[in-house]
Amino acid sequence: MIDYENLKLLNAPYFEEYKQVFDKTLQGGWYILGSKVAEFEESFANFCSVAHCAGVANGLDALTIALKAFEFKKGSEVIVPSNTYIATVLSILNNDMVPVLVEPNIETYNIDHNKIEENITDKTVAIMVVHLYGKVCQMDNIMDIANRRGLKVIEDCAQAHGAKFKGTVAGSFGDFGAHSFYPTKNLGAIGDAGAITTNDGNLFDKVKMLRNYGSRVKYYNEVAGYNSRLDELQAALLSVKLKYIEDITNHKRQLSTLYKKSLKSDFITPVVDADFYDVYHIFNIRHPRRDDLKEYLFKNGIQTEIHYPVPPHKQNALKGFFNKSFPIAEEIHKTTLSLPVSTIHSVQDIEQVIKVMNNF
Repeated sequence: MIDYENLKLLNAPYFEEYKQVFDKTLQGGWYILGSKVAEFEESFANFCSVAHCAGVANGLDALTIALKAFEFKKGSEVIVPSNTYIATVLSILNNDMVPVLVEPNIETYNIDHNKIEENITDKTVAIMVVHLYGKVCQMDNIMDIANRRGLKVIEDCAQAHGAKFKGTVAGSFGDFGAHSFYPTKNLGAIGDAGAITTNDGNLFDKVKMLRNYGSRVKYYNEVAGYNSRLDELQAALLSVKLKYIEDITNHKRQLSTLYKKSLKSDFITPVVDADFYDVYHIFNIRHPRRDDLKEYLFKNGIQTEIHYPVPPHKQNALKGFFNKSFPIAEEIHKTTLSLPVSTIHSVQDIEQVIKVMNNF
């Protein structure tokens, strides 16, 4: 069986270094917001080409706290893609704000910048873009819209560590970048973890306060905040893996190139463009008989995943929030399939996947 992912095998190359930093952290006796967090925050900020990074507990908290820092009025509207993972929408609802879904581009799966302005109202305060699957959105156009209309920009970079558009790194375009280090990400922790990146020193001070109960000084709370702090152990482990992120990305790009080159035209594969440096957290294809294809691959010893089977506006948890259809999002969610593309996979593994798929 070719696994879709295997976290034990994925992390095995780092076990010895993990054990060393675990012992140092354990014996150091400081487990919350200490030197290991500060070290990772500095390294990840440099990686993202930004001035500041604040480690938080997970990707959802990164989005929620980033929005909270602006102190928007209750009921304000935030533009967000209609085919995103539900966490992006939840961060808006968690701030008592209104998510306004905008359809994606059917080729890139990212928000269609040509459809943003028609959805802006006098209540719109921000655009929350999602760099889905490891491809950065068309950020020059989006930043132009935001600057002309006076809107804030939050980037959901959960799947885009190191991805670039025209040489600029995800998480450095807007006011905030929100990052997830969920274990399956290209830069994955051994548990939940996240971070917020920004070039704005004042916003950075706010998110640091918000992640720590709304407190700058212990026991003195200025605002109602959260308990959302990247712990020392996860930070230490992430610092180990961050040293290898280029190798991880290069391997995934190599496997993705093989898919692109060898899969039959029956399968709609990701668009490649010179302006984009894609990191392929997910290599997705689309096919009208997606469910049959998924079953066929499993019977032939190949595991796949669906990212994602249900669009936000169809989720029971969001019933009643949206009163119109989103046909492009629905088409993507109905036809998308994620193929194995991990550091656990060899070229031979991918060649076997391609062989089976081309026989479908």
